[in-house]
Amino acid sequence: MSRNTEPGRSAMVASGHLEILKPGMLSQLQDVGRIGALRYGVSHSGVMDPYSAAWANRLVRNRMDAPLIEVALGGLQLRAAQDTWLAIAGAAIPAYLDGREVDGWSRFLMREGQVLSLGFAAQGQRAYIAVQGGFVVEPVLGSTATHQRNRLGGPDGSGSPLQRGNLLPCVADAAAFRSSASAQWQQRTDFTTTPVLRVLLGGDALRFAEDQRARFFDTHWEVSRDSDRMGVRLHHDMPLQEIPTRTLSLGITPGTIQIPPSGNPIVLMSDCQTMGGYPVLGWLHPLDRGRLAQVPARQTVRFVASDIETLQTDMQRFADFFAVLP
Repeated sequence: MSRNTEPGRSAMVASGHLEILKPGMLSQLQDVGRIGALRYGVSHSGVMDPYSAAWANRLVRNRMDAPLIEVALGGLQLRAAQDTWLAIAGAAIPAYLDGREVDGWSRFLMREGQVLSLGFAAQGQRAYIAVQGGFVVEPVLGSTATHQRNRLGGPDGSGSPLQRGNLLPCVADAAAFRSSASAQWQQRTDFTTTPVLRVLLGGDALRFAEDQRARFFDTHWEVSRDSDRMGVRLHHDMPLQEIPTRTLSLGITPGTIQIPPSGNPIVLMSDCQTMGGYPVLGWLHPLDRGRLAQVPARQTVRFVASDIETLQTDMQRFADFFAVLP
């Protein structure tokens, strides 16, 4: 039984909806992705920033796999058909409820007929809007995640992003909470600093010369404007040299760091393909992949080597924290 068809989930009945008035630059219905679908040649998909998305769901006491809205850059506008609780987390995108500013990383009550309007990102790139109880949408291959290239998921299962006029069914329960709530400051992502992203070396790493592996970690890489949900392309005037070749393709997952012949790395993201032939230098820490997804074009990132024990410990703490709702 998939996680989206568990008894508690299937028993939910929509009692309200949110109407999309303006979709913004790119807004999509997402969740944690299609876990187990790679064997069918279907991308994992799902949210680009798992940490911010998990916080939005936590603030309204949803499970962290509940469907929510991923807003890229901003511009979204929606209206509530019934009183319901919403939460917003992630990028610093100004939000206004009938003209009154709403704090980020917080939960708030949206009354029937009120309009939530998002401006455009001042820091970061993606914000997440969760509704109490989650959106009641039919999953495709165990997930509601929108994947435009594969034409899967989203409001009608066709892979379409949110569009003007979409009605997103939800469980409208104005009595779910007595008051608003917010994440503490130290729990919020700081988008003002240059990210230092942790990497687990592996794959073809030992086929790269030692000085080239060192250059990868010593370089401040610039995020390219060609980046998208499939992969983040990085650039530097002195890219890696002596790139090894592969004769066989291999299975790849989000977070895989590929080095094409140009020597400028590509970090694969949520909508990446399932097979690839470029040599693999390693894998990005899953939570740091979310941080990379928030870096705008022309800003820089750098990397630091990590280990499997650190990754496993961090992900266990992440799962433990967000599995227990307040």
